[in-house]
This record gives sequence, structure tokens and C-alpha cells, in this order.
Amino acid sequence: MGLAMRNSASTGRGGNVSLGMRMSGAAALAAVLVAMPGAVQAQQGMGQPAPGALGFQESASPIMDFIHWFHNGFLLPIITVICIFVAGLLAYCIYRFSEKRNPVPSKTTHHVGLEVAWTVIPVLILIVIAIPSFRLLYQQQVIPRADMTIKATGSSWRWTYDYPDHGNFSFVSNMQTDDERRQRIQAGAPAREVPRLLAVDNEVVVPVNKTIRVQVTSSDVMHAFAVPGFGIKVDAVPGRLNETWFRATREGIFYGQCSELCGKDHAFMPIAVRVVSEQAFAAWVEDAKKKFADTGRSTTVAANEIATAR
Repeated sequence: MGLAMRNSASTGRGGNVSLGMRMSGAAALAAVLVAMPGAVQAQQGMGQPAPGALGFQESASPIMDFIHWFHNGFLLPIITVICIFVAGLLAYCIYRFSEKRNPVPSKTTHHVGLEVAWTVIPVLILIVIAIPSFRLLYQQQVIPRADMTIKATGSSWRWTYDYPDHGNFSFVSNMQTDDERRQRIQAGAPAREVPRLLAVDNEVVVPVNKTIRVQVTSSDVMHAFAVPGFGIKVDAVPGRLNETWFRATREGIFYGQCSELCGKDHAFMPIAVRVVSEQAFAAWVEDAKKKFADTGRSTTVAANEIATAR
């Protein structure tokens, strides 16, 4: 629209820009917008973001599969059609009703059919969009029968995880510094598994293809537990226990971050979830019971840190 206005203000050439050229430009832009998510999605890594990329991360849960379809396969075509229609209508109005072609403007102020159409059609579009929206919200909010439960407690600025179904052990997960990451890489860890600002010292470990209930709360200020690969995000509120769930459909490491502005180190509060086979998970649980047994648990309350032994 801005290009059309500048052309119309130029010396004698604005009125000669054809409507077909504008429409073809709008169609080309729409084609780029439609193709962009798929092209960018191919660049995204599994479980973590890629530098300079756009769009969603690869899906690793049924909820995220639904989100991918809902956005890329359902909403984006509707938005594209609306954008093309509105851009074409604006271009036509600029061309058809310019001062040169329409020196005596119409004084029409009402048109019942047009007013009904531009009211009813958007309502119908919203109803069509609402149907899968409510289905997605239902699937996210109604937690199916869980195979296991994990409790995540946010504190400034780290996460504490409890495994009440597997011996009730707990551990604190902190972001690793660049030196700690370097040591892990030198020890043989793949660089992809220790990304900067996302790698942690103690990862959450869950079995693949199992329904995991995640109970989320906070010990000080508001945080948010979010893992994009699973399509989950829930607030961690002091004094309140929120819940979400996921079922990881593939093995690997999936990263997230606190997604609620929580203070000066908000950007350094990552989440790392390692999805493994049932056998590997059972072995990890036995090791974790020994590693985290009878250790003091640090809980931040207001400005004081109080060590509470389990």
C-alpha cells in the first residue's frame, strides 16, 4: 500500500501502474509467506532452536503435532487468503477511486448487503477457527492418565525437580557456564548436547512414549516452565500448583527456558529434558536414587536461602 501511495504521488506515473502488477506482487509475497515456514522448519534442529531460524521447532509430542498442523496447515492458509484479498481490495480502491479516475466521489454512505457481508463473513471465519482451537485447548488442559509425575519448582534462578513416583528423590538443575560446557565437550560429549545458555548440570530424564504429568510451582517469584518441542508452557506461581503434560514420541534432548520475566538472571534459567528408552530410564533412576539420596535441598524463600534436608 505504501508503494502504491508513493507511486501515485510521483509525477504522472502513479496512475499508470497497472492493477495486474500489484496483484502479481501481492501473490508473489503470499507465496513466499506460505513457503517460508516449511523452508525454515527444515533448518530448525530437534529439541533446540537454530541460529537465525524462524517458525516452530520440530515436534516431539502429539500436542506439538497438533500445533504444527493448526498453525502451518490451517491458520496460515486462511491468513494468506485474507491478506491477498485485503491487499487486492486496497490496490483496486487506490487505482479505481483515485482523483484522476473518479473526480466526483460517490456520496453513498450505506449498503445493507455489504454491511451484512463484512459482519457475517468474519464471524463465520472465527467460528471455523474456534473449532480446532477449542479441541487443542482441551487436549492441553485435560491431562490423561499419567504413567509418572514430575514436580518442577522454579526459584531464582534455577529449577528443582522431584520424582515422587520413583523413590521421591529430587535434584537442582543449574545452567552450565562456558567453562563447564568446554569441559564436557573435551570429555567427549557432543557439542550439540551442550548448547550455550541451554545446557544444564542435571537433566530431567523421562522414558519415551510415556505420559508425563508435570506439576509446576515456584518458591519465590513467578516463573514459567516451557519446552517448545513438546508444545508445553505453564506458569510457576508461588503458592499454587499448576499442571501440564506431554508424551515424548522420540528420544533425544529437548530444551526449554523460563518464559516469564523473573529477574536479572531470567535468561539463564534453562530446562533440559532427556528422553530415553524404558530400560535406560530404569537404570538412570537407580543411579539417581544413589546420587541424590540424603542431599540437602536449597529452597529460596524471599531473599533468604534455607537448606532443608529431605
